[in-house]
Amino acid sequence: MARTKAISLIQSGELKADLKEIYGYVVKNVQKAALSAGLKSQAYTGNPATGSVEFKRFANSTSKDYGTARAAGAGDKLKAPPITVNLNVHKEIVEEVAKFDLDTFGVGNILARRADNHVDTMAAELDVAFFNAAFAAGTAFTTSETDLEEILEAYIQTLETVKNDYVRGVNRSQMVMVCSPKFYGKIRNLLDSKPNGSDTASENFGMFHGVRIYSSVNIPTGQNAVLMIDEAIAQPVVSYPYTEPEKIPLSNDFAVSLFYDYGTTVLTPDLVFTYAEAGV
Repeated sequence: MARTKAISLIQSGELKADLKEIYGYVVKNVQKAALSAGLKSQAYTGNPATGSVEFKRFANSTSKDYGTARAAGAGDKLKAPPITVNLNVHKEIVEEVAKFDLDTFGVGNILARRADNHVDTMAAELDVAFFNAAFAAGTAFTTSETDLEEILEAYIQTLETVKNDYVRGVNRSQMVMVCSPKFYGKIRNLLDSKPNGSDTASENFGMFHGVRIYSSVNIPTGQNAVLMIDEAIAQPVVSYPYTEPEKIPLSNDFAVSLFYDYGTTVLTPDLVFTYAEAGV
C-alpha cells in the first residue's frame, strides 16, 4: 500500500509529507528521549492496542530429596502469577495550525517541527509516570553511613543481597541507579576527586562500582535516587500520531493531533529501593 500523503490542498511545489515516516520519526525519538523506554520491561504477552497486556514472574525452583516427586506422583507446580497491566491513561496533544503557516512552511516542515515538541512532551510524561510508580512501590533505603562513597556501596548492597522466593541475590550488572541531577552531581564530584577520576569533559560517568548510573530531571522532588533491576517496571504504550491534518470547521485552520495510551506498573517492587534526600 502506498504511503499516505499530505492532503493536496496544503501541498506546495514538490513538497509532499510522508505522514507515516513522520510517525516513525516520533516513535523513534520517544525511545531516545525517554530514559524509561530503555529501562522498562518488554516481556509481555498480548497486544497493547487491546488495552492490556500480561507479564509473568517465575519463582525460583527448589531442590528436594531424590524420589520426592516419584512418591508424590507429581513435580512442583510452576509458580508464575500473572500481572496484568492496563493501558488506562489516555492522553492527547491537539494543536491548531493556521493555513497561512502551512502555506508558508509546508506541511512537512510544520509536522516535523511540532513532532519535536510532541516527542518531548510525551517522553517527559512517560518518564514522570515511570519514576513516580517506582517511588510509590519501592522500599525506602536508609543508612547510618555519612560518607557518600560508603552510602552508595551500602545502597547497592541492599539490592544485591535480596533473597526471597523469586530472587537469590542480584548481580550488579543487572542494576541501574537513576539519580536526581543534584545527587548525580555529588557522585560525579566524588569520582572527579579521585586520583584516577572520571573524564570531566564528558557528561556521563557511566558506572559506579559496577552499577549503571543515570541522571534524570523526572525524579520526584525531595528524592536522591532509585535503585532497581532492569525491567522492574512495565509501561506499555500505544500511540496514534499524525493522520492527515484535519480541517477545523468554520475556519481556515487545521488540527495536528497526537493521541496515546499507556499504563505503568511495578513488576518487582521487592527489587526497587528509593533514597530520599537526607544530609548528603
